[in-house]
Amino acid sequence: MELNILQIKEIIPHRFPFLLLDKVTALTPGKKLVAIKNVSINEPFFVGHFPEEKVMPGVLILEAMAQAGCIYFYYSKNLQGKKLIYYLAKVNAKFLSPVVPGDQLRIEVTTIKLLPKAGFLKTQAYVGERLSAEAEIGFGIKELSG
Repeated sequence: MELNILQIKEIIPHRFPFLLLDKVTALTPGKKLVAIKNVSINEPFFVGHFPEEKVMPGVLILEAMAQAGCIYFYYSKNLQGKKLIYYLAKVNAKFLSPVVPGDQLRIEVTTIKLLPKAGFLKTQAYVGERLSAEAEIGFGIKELSG
């Protein structure tokens, strides 16, 4: 299964400048998700984050991995209706190499453990074949009214 940006926006509430995914290129619920973030020189964070030596902030790489995990969790739990998926925890986050303008971040997500109202996922972010960041991320579900 693939998802375009409009389908991603139906699942997660993030909007510019906080929507950090461009597309999902592969999704097998309960098995694996692959998402893409194209890193452009026009990103607003490059203005103030190491302006002379542009590097994508690690916290935003982690956020992109969390957004990909949210989509994976949504489909793996077969959620429908008005639900909000919360980012609960990060464990063993590692930033291994910088991400710079022009890079394409490929985010891969797999299951560690799925529970009735929570889940723990392994996320990895690559530039080409180079592992740039990884983390284990926990999620929870909240029902929304209306």
